[in-house]
Amino acid sequence: MKALPPRQVLPDAPAAAAGLAGAAGVSGGPTRRACLLGGLGAAVMPPATRAGAQLEEPLADSVRTALSAAISDAAPPRLAFEQPQQRAAYLAWLDEMSRRLVRFKAEPHTRVEFLEAVWYESRRAGLEVPLVLGLIQVESGFRKYAISRAGARGYMQVMPFWARTIGDGDASRLFHLQTNLRFGCVILRHYLGVERGDLYMALGRYNGSRGRSEYPDLVFGARRRWEFRN
Repeated sequence: MKALPPRQVLPDAPAAAAGLAGAAGVSGGPTRRACLLGGLGAAVMPPATRAGAQLEEPLADSVRTALSAAISDAAPPRLAFEQPQQRAAYLAWLDEMSRRLVRFKAEPHTRVEFLEAVWYESRRAGLEVPLVLGLIQVESGFRKYAISRAGARGYMQVMPFWARTIGDGDASRLFHLQTNLRFGCVILRHYLGVERGDLYMALGRYNGSRGRSEYPDLVFGARRRWEFRN
């Protein structure tokens, strides 16, 4: 039997992500291979992706309220830094990540807009930015309009039932850049709470393949591509 990799556990999220944990754990179903329809206007098909489907699970009222509040704050990603060194470090990160992202997004302005939103939403939810970028690479290949066979949508392959459960019911908004990232990051943070910080199990739950190693291994591998040391 193949040995499973060591599990990774994330520390508690900051106050912005407080209150997202708490739904009763339910085992995930089998992995669902993605059959993505592709991004609109993409000139070159990106590498194969593996999108699954979050399972619709019963949520306690308090959890649903906390998740709804977390996605309803529509503050745009306007970045502010207390120290000039922090801004310089961020700009160095942005420049390097934009260079790495060229193979997926050719237009410089599109890359910067995307990276700014990922940086903001990841940190807002208390998640590592390289982790979120790695997850996006695996889930959608950085295709904004990707749709899986199971119906998951957008960069982070959010299932439409989340729009009904914790949003305004309009699943078409899941193709909006920041909306998709907001939902995806909040959902992953919620699953981390359900799994008591166990990133391996939370990723499996996000993909609908809880307890299987293939999907977490892919995300951990992709995460390494987006790590940065200034």
